[in-house]
Amino acid sequence: MPAAASPLTAAYDRLGAALPALTVTELGPDGPAPSGEGWTSAAGLAAGGAELDAFLAWDAAQVQRDHGRPARPDVVASFGLHRYAWAACLLITVPWFLHRRVPRLPVTHVSYHRTAGRMAVRPPVALACLPGDPAAALPGTVVVPDEEALRTRVRAAVAEHLEPVLHAFGPRARRRGRALWGMATDEVVEGLWHVARLLGEDEERRAVRELGLLLPGATGPYAGAAAFRTPAGPDGAPLATRVRASCCMFYTVRPEDMCATCPRTRDGERTGKAASAAAA
Repeated sequence: MPAAASPLTAAYDRLGAALPALTVTELGPDGPAPSGEGWTSAAGLAAGGAELDAFLAWDAAQVQRDHGRPARPDVVASFGLHRYAWAACLLITVPWFLHRRVPRLPVTHVSYHRTAGRMAVRPPVALACLPGDPAAALPGTVVVPDEEALRTRVRAAVAEHLEPVLHAFGPRARRRGRALWGMATDEVVEGLWHVARLLGEDEERRAVRELGLLLPGATGPYAGAAAFRTPAGPDGAPLATRVRASCCMFYTVRPEDMCATCPRTRDGERTGKAASAAAA
């Protein structure tokens, strides 16, 4: 059963309103995690066994069905990792961005239903916030002194959740170390950037600034920085874009459909692709 309203509820409700394809249910502390057809536990993915096999089988079938050709096993694993990590990072970054609250959610606390676009989360192990936040009085809350200390908590919470997941996916994706953490960097940045864009131009501009401070580079274990650029768009106005720290490998399925933020995209093409994506 869903839990009563928590310090995270408002953020998750706003996420669901902006992005109906992803809804978050907060579970009670003693309620069972959802299970059954379609549900995957983050702990099951991190274990790297049958649950991960079934998760990636869906990706392999989806590529074959939608594109009429199989994808390499490492590409399938990269797709599966992206689809999970993009959503999982939002569980931490959206409450931080909207309300300056950072939950610790290890893999034991999260379940995911990919086809329904649903995530279920247990109450966080701990919650970090700034002084003056009403949540500071709640049990399990850690009050940190300033914005940089809170950003440190965001980086740590995301890393705690993703590290065992990356460890499980890495051999299948034929990536390790810096390459995997480059993917993690991209999921943090591009997930929140996308949601902020849905919330309006002011929030997108704020997200670009905030993400630049969150991931300026040299913040291990993350590889690279948010790395936003603001070239002039077709109408002369600044247009936010970036170069990803990793490649999602989609070009191996559809070579003609290169992402605007892909490191393989030429700089001359990047602005036009970014403008088209923003308009869409």
